[in-house]
Amino acid sequence: MAWRKRTGAVVCPSCGKLVGVNDDRCLNCGRWRPGMWGLAPLVRRLGNDFGFTAAVMTGCVTLYVVSVLLDTSEIGQGGLFGLLGPSTNSLFVLGASGSIPVFELGRWWTVLSAAWLHGGLLHILFNMMWVRQLAPATADAYGPARRVIIYTASSVAGFLLSSCVGHFLPFLPRFLSGAHFTVGASAPIFGLLGAIVHYGQRRGSSAVGRQALSYALIFGLFGFVMPGVDNWAHLGGFAGGYGMSFVLDPWREERLDHVIAAFACLAATVASVIASVLTGLPALR
Repeated sequence: MAWRKRTGAVVCPSCGKLVGVNDDRCLNCGRWRPGMWGLAPLVRRLGNDFGFTAAVMTGCVTLYVVSVLLDTSEIGQGGLFGLLGPSTNSLFVLGASGSIPVFELGRWWTVLSAAWLHGGLLHILFNMMWVRQLAPATADAYGPARRVIIYTASSVAGFLLSSCVGHFLPFLPRFLSGAHFTVGASAPIFGLLGAIVHYGQRRGSSAVGRQALSYALIFGLFGFVMPGVDNWAHLGGFAGGYGMSFVLDPWREERLDHVIAAFACLAATVASVIASVLTGLPALR
């Protein structure tokens, strides 16, 4: 591979200093495997975090615009937080999750695709603000590849828990009920918070961990006050991110298999959206 550098020096993706391509750790900033197995030049062109933060924001905004244009019949019917919100049909086609899609319709892959969809302008605006804040911070703590794994696992855990509660515990009061139909990046966002909390505990950065935990608690309580918030997805996402951070120990270096797993996660996410569209469009005809 001509774009893979095997010898000599490269620029560390985190601090911008020269390091050996095969160095275990950057002497300047402490980043593990700063040469990224010879892929550092490519990574640097993508950005310090594989370009994942930009990819999430671009993907979510693109799918939001598509969802609005796909069916304009319900625009303006969701109140303030549903401002310019896409229709239920549009979200179904693109991969909304919940007890109905997952258990009644067998669209199990939507636990991946739902994190890239949003129910309104304010919904996507607030979520993208937090993605921009937390995704790079998690990449600094765990590495860009492991951050992708945490984000994906949190999405799966959050939407799976919400779907299970909605399906198996339908008798719960409304503010404790699971979702029959749910979307949003807040599940993996809570997963990033969970990972940062564990990072603070594991690395002794108590202030970082406490701040992330306080954010999670505040947003969690806010969810019980505001209608239409999927609290189980938030709880599952936090648990998924916290649990995955145990597996991806921040004291250990990021490895090549983490990079491979990260690309597999991205491929599975793209496949989930494609599967949703291919199976959802015929159902609406």
